[in-house]
Amino acid sequence: MLDSSRPVLAAARDGRLPTDREARSLAAETDLDALLPVASELRDGGHRNVVSYSRKVFIPLTQLCRDVCHYCTFAKPPVPGQKAYLTPDEVLEVARAGAAAGCKEALFTLGDKPELRYRVAKQELEALGYESTIAYLRAMAELVYRETGLLPHANPGVMTRDEIAALREVSISQGIMLESVSERLLERGQVHFGSPDKAPKARLDTIRMAGELAVPFTSGILIGIGETRLERVESFLALRRLHREFGHIQEIIVQNFRAKADTKMADAPEPDLDDLLWSIAMARVVFGPEMNIQAPPNLSYELYPRLVAAGLNDWGGVSPVTPDHVNPEAPWPHLEELSVNTAACGKVLTERLALYPAYALDGDRWLDPAMRTPVIRAIDADGFARVEAWSPGDSDAPLPAEYVPRRVELGAIVGRENGRFAARKPGGTATVEVARILERAKAGKELDEIDIARLFQARGDDYHAVCTAADDLRRAINGETVSYVVNRNINYTNICYFRCQFCAFAKGKMSESLRGTPYDLGLDEVQRRVHEAWERGATEVCMQGGIHPEYTGQKYLEILRAVKDAVPRMHVHAFSPLEVAQGAETLGITVTEFLIRLKEAGLGTLPGTAAEVLDDEVRATLCPDKLTTGKWLDVVERAHRVGFKTTSTIMYGHIDGPRNWARHLVRLRELQKRTGGITEFVPLPFVHMEAPIYLKGRARSGPTFREAVLMHAVARLALHPWITNIQVSWVKMGPEGAKAALNAGVNDMGGTLMNESISRAAGAAFGQELPPEQMESLIREAGRTPQQRTTAYGLAPEDRQIASFGAPGLAPIILTPVRKYERRREEAAV
Repeated sequence: MLDSSRPVLAAARDGRLPTDREARSLAAETDLDALLPVASELRDGGHRNVVSYSRKVFIPLTQLCRDVCHYCTFAKPPVPGQKAYLTPDEVLEVARAGAAAGCKEALFTLGDKPELRYRVAKQELEALGYESTIAYLRAMAELVYRETGLLPHANPGVMTRDEIAALREVSISQGIMLESVSERLLERGQVHFGSPDKAPKARLDTIRMAGELAVPFTSGILIGIGETRLERVESFLALRRLHREFGHIQEIIVQNFRAKADTKMADAPEPDLDDLLWSIAMARVVFGPEMNIQAPPNLSYELYPRLVAAGLNDWGGVSPVTPDHVNPEAPWPHLEELSVNTAACGKVLTERLALYPAYALDGDRWLDPAMRTPVIRAIDADGFARVEAWSPGDSDAPLPAEYVPRRVELGAIVGRENGRFAARKPGGTATVEVARILERAKAGKELDEIDIARLFQARGDDYHAVCTAADDLRRAINGETVSYVVNRNINYTNICYFRCQFCAFAKGKMSESLRGTPYDLGLDEVQRRVHEAWERGATEVCMQGGIHPEYTGQKYLEILRAVKDAVPRMHVHAFSPLEVAQGAETLGITVTEFLIRLKEAGLGTLPGTAAEVLDDEVRATLCPDKLTTGKWLDVVERAHRVGFKTTSTIMYGHIDGPRNWARHLVRLRELQKRTGGITEFVPLPFVHMEAPIYLKGRARSGPTFREAVLMHAVARLALHPWITNIQVSWVKMGPEGAKAALNAGVNDMGGTLMNESISRAAGAAFGQELPPEQMESLIREAGRTPQQRTTAYGLAPEDRQIASFGAPGLAPIILTPVRKYERRREEAAV
């Protein structure tokens, strides 16, 4: 190792990128034993235990090219009788095969501007109705997306500003390999002689214009084509300068030259493994932890552990359908094989889109409006590809087996040194970072926002370790008992003047949803439902509704008195903090005074709903006219001070993510530390099917199953010891999803419900009632002991338990329509 390299690598390890001069000094570094550990550590700091790839279909629109690179077999001269371009039908045939195989990326690769060299190309384009190859490419990208849903990535070579802008409208990313900044390679006898589009300035100008146009861009270098190591470093630095200016280079590819028959470089030596490892590691050191560094697995000697150790975090596009047309001699690895080999390196193979996560999560900046909706619907909360069919409320989708919690003992997968978790053991994908967080949680230490957000990103063995830790804590706190309450939901009105973007339940002139008829229950119908619930063994009625523009706080008091007049022993669990705040405001009294009146009228406890996500960054879009985070917390704290107990909730999986969820949990925990008034935490996964924000194309399809299970598990760990009951919503998770959550920290199944309107309005299909017989059967199937409880987590009275089993069916509900609040479709369009 060179003496001059030691401080540079040490600084890089500490988080300081090398200056241009320092990076050049590393060109002479040959000690891989010094370089690779730094690169590997940097990669882990930015990408945890994830190595990504894109499942793509390769569409070679044309193999004609005006350039004559000496190593290339992709570009071919015209052949009489053969088409110069794939026809639209041929393009669609390839794309449909890819879509059927689960691909999400349509990679368009083609030669540079063949119409400028070959008359046949120009003639064929004219016959197809296009002036240029890139104009045809744009049309085919649009066609593929429209007909198959595949998301296009375009690699057409050197482009003008207008061409880049045109492609931005129909693709989610673009790219051009810089290959090298060496002008020498353009000289006679060198690989790029006679190839005008390989001029470094032309390629860098294309990359610059892409940055100016906010196009997520792919670039990289080709090693072993006559360049020096110093020239490789100069190439990295040229790309780094552009990325620092525009932030648009989403990956750096390090591709090794492979000699091919029938080329001028057929007998040229290929770079050896050490040369490839050096180049990957140097890319990581120059660009730092966050950059995506890629090396194609089909060109990389199949020595996966060495490549991963060099600092890469991505395998590039891998196709289950089409060959690598640029390197046809090197077949793609089978995806199952790639997953196994990646896991052997301690990493979790994770699918992404052609657009990397950071860019996918910031679509307003990086995507044309036409491409934002397909991207947001194709990603999870971390910005990786959504690969499972499951979503909350969908009764037809199976659980993804990979994320059904299984027990993982940390000591078996992470080794200790001096009493601390220190290194991953061979054969697993756990990280020391997560192991240490879980160890702190087990020791009763409070997790901070960064810890909590990290647990929400757990994948592979980390995921199962989080679930195991949560389950162990649940067992220590709650034992093997799973509680539930026999209750009835009564939603007294669906008329609402708020415009919450997630709500498909509310109706009215100002609501976002058009499905269903506005109704406002008469008090006689409320009383009838309360009587019927009592006869069927209920101990609680849970009552909430829309914020009716004609309601005042007096209406809420009347509803309470009606319930208590009907069944004095019935516990009333009612009115969200939003309803409390609105009721107080309409009566012109303080929130505290209104809470006291509610208590006097018979209110027992309050649901901690309308919380959604307690982070104003999310609420500004999701529910801009609802209570702010601070106001919600204030109302709940006042309720606790008056003597009420409340639940707490989160409604997640739409436009939010791990950082927002962590803030939410920390804020609930701090509230509970002050008051002790929260009885339970209830994760409510977003049901997307009929939600306005989803139908407008601005939200994900709810949380993934992994995210949904983690919400329960991480909450158990983060809220301990302050909130000791974690509940699962069987209406949204489904019976099988609920059973999975029971192995990830959950000790409560919530209510039997009898009626459920809000999730059903959004599209949930798991029914309205889970009677005690079915509830207890499900709990026993999970290996646990059921216990019927009261709202306050006491044992349900014996007479109530007896009445709840074998209960008669429900009479049809009566909804009192209110025609004046019906909203015509032409009004909705305004």
